[in-house]
Amino acid sequence: MATLSDVARRAGVSPATASRVINGSSKPVTDELRERVLAAVAELQYVPNAHAQLLARSHRSAVGVIVHDVSDPYFAEITRGLQRVATDQGRLLMICNSYRDPDRELEYVELLRGHQVAALILAGSGYHDDAFTRQLNEKLAAYEATGGRVAVIGRHEHSGDAVMPDNRTGGHLAGRELCALGHRAIGVVAGPRILTTTTDRLAGLRQALAEHGLDLPERRIRYAEFDRDGGAEAAGRLLDADPELTAIVALNDSMAIGALATLRARSLAVPGRISVVGFDDMPVARDVTPALTTVRLPLVDMGVRAMSLVLGAAAPTPRVEVLPAELVRRDTTGPASDRPRDTSTPRARRARATS
Repeated sequence: MATLSDVARRAGVSPATASRVINGSSKPVTDELRERVLAAVAELQYVPNAHAQLLARSHRSAVGVIVHDVSDPYFAEITRGLQRVATDQGRLLMICNSYRDPDRELEYVELLRGHQVAALILAGSGYHDDAFTRQLNEKLAAYEATGGRVAVIGRHEHSGDAVMPDNRTGGHLAGRELCALGHRAIGVVAGPRILTTTTDRLAGLRQALAEHGLDLPERRIRYAEFDRDGGAEAAGRLLDADPELTAIVALNDSMAIGALATLRARSLAVPGRISVVGFDDMPVARDVTPALTTVRLPLVDMGVRAMSLVLGAAAPTPRVEVLPAELVRRDTTGPASDRPRDTSTPRARRARATS
């Protein structure tokens, strides 16, 4: 079995430097040395002494949480669940906002390692970015090698405990509902392309439409930030490109509320002229007018389950818990408008508008 001295020799550093890297010391170590040590840990499959791990963990009382933005209602609800379990177990939460910046996320992993948190939770979508994923997994592996516990919420490429909202099924539920109401011209207000959440929700929606003989062309998708202003702007671009849309699926509720604002500004009745479906079922979804039809995810429970995984007994193999999605029907959806469809060319429509 490899020792700390073996790791130091393989990396070409002193045992003290190797120890600082492996144990997440706050003392500065250059990136080049850190990468050499982590590479040696991986090559030698080094595992710290179990007694030393126990001693190191004995004074760790904090849990680090990295979210995209805790002011976002989605993450606020998840954080409620995290806090509930942490408070019951006398733990302190250290919450870091990455604002969907992968580099900042990597920096926070290092910072939380330096603070020797007992566990680390990544709460939010993973990224379609191979270089980032590789770096993140290296840093998390080094942290876990010192006895730290890790759980993720959402789809990441990290091999470990995970709580997975069933985003794909949720997208399918939204699409199936609109198709059952007779909608054929459906647009999507989507989040950033780089996020796995966007990909998964779109995949489920596409599947539902395909089952009803429909496709989802790129011209009917607009990508924007996962917030109210992003939804308003994306909905405007959708309508400008295709005024005959009868339904919009927004891939989170904040974007759906922005889309409703755009429709209201354009005097387009909801659901009489156009239906809207959101995603997540944030508390505000039932309070807007009209109340928002949406896909519900158990956001608080997601936080509860993730915190329970990292503070509970370790398992010999990674645990993945999939939490279900369900459709909540409210007032923003109805049968497709039977208004006659204008099949003339854009040039003909412009000519009529100026005549």
